Amino acid sequence: MELFSRKSRGGRRAATVAAVAVSVALLATGCAAGGSTDGGTDSAGGGGDNTMAFLPKQLNNPYTDVVLGGGEDGAKEAGFTSQVLGPLEASASAQIPFIEQATQEGSKVIVIAANDPDAVGPSLQTAREAGAKIVAFDSDTNPDYRDIFISQVVAKDVALIQLEIISEQIGGAGDIAILSATATATNQNEWIKYMEEELASNPDYKDIKLVAKVYGDDDADKSFQETQGLLSSYPDLKGIISPTTVGIAAAAKYLSTSDYKGKVALTGLGLPNEMREFVKDGTVKEFALWDPAQLGYVAAFAGKALVDGTITGAEGDTFDAGDLGEITVGEGGVAIVGPPTRFNADNIDDYDF
Repeated sequence: MELFSRKSRGGRRAATVAAVAVSVALLATGCAAGGSTDGGTDSAGGGGDNTMAFLPKQLNNPYTDVVLGGGEDGAKEAGFTSQVLGPLEASASAQIPFIEQATQEGSKVIVIAANDPDAVGPSLQTAREAGAKIVAFDSDTNPDYRDIFISQVVAKDVALIQLEIISEQIGGAGDIAILSATATATNQNEWIKYMEEELASNPDYKDIKLVAKVYGDDDADKSFQETQGLLSSYPDLKGIISPTTVGIAAAAKYLSTSDYKGKVALTGLGLPNEMREFVKDGTVKEFALWDPAQLGYVAAFAGKALVDGTITGAEGDTFDAGDLGEITVGEGGVAIVGPPTRFNADNIDDYDF
């Protein structure tokens, strides 16, 4: 699949985030009652019969910006207006008011990356009862609360590629740690589960020991501090896996100016544009990711197919995803977008997102 380029979308998305941030502040002070947190550049007003609401885990996140850019394109091509709603920080309950807002405004599709698979459940159920179709993407809800989940890649593949990279970089032996996002993030926990299982069962990794899991809550400052804490608490640490774009960039920033640069390996899931300087200065040798824009793009077309009634989210359903072709729904109502890519000094300049 061809990678989307998001270089030209920065200005529009920055305006979106600013608009939503103002609305969030008003909502917090009780001044936005009945108002609309409209972040969609194609949407003239809040909600409506032809509106698709995107609820990421948090705003002001470069990864999220790319995903939402793809979602905006997909929604437009699918014939929907789009709006962005969401909190400025990732937490279990922060998304609930925005789900309720989308429901009240009559959004036909709610596309959500859940901070917690269950906390958002009752609000999503209310939205479904009001007629909305629920598309989970990036981080799944409890399957009872959505119609379909759009996953970046096969979850186990994400875990295995990160283990493979860190093993290569530390010579197959030594202590490693994981710097994750939030402790309740569905996608992070699934990847970590597969990593732990692989470490326990694969003889290739018998000399690698996972000594700690810490959580930066997808906050750059906290992730920076957690990296510092790991290296202080585990002086023999050989490597860090950070399966979150915020975490890996923050960890790389810390390592790049520390005595640990070149001594402690770092890999995980990162954005090429954020990680380029750390690859080129030798802080990071290799990391992985998929094209985030495709995730939002496919989620938008899944929403259209649900509204049109051409799919229900059942295994074996197929739907058209515009430029990305036909997508098949797998077991558990999960549709996979595409495989991860490894980024290093040889290819990182080929990517712009």
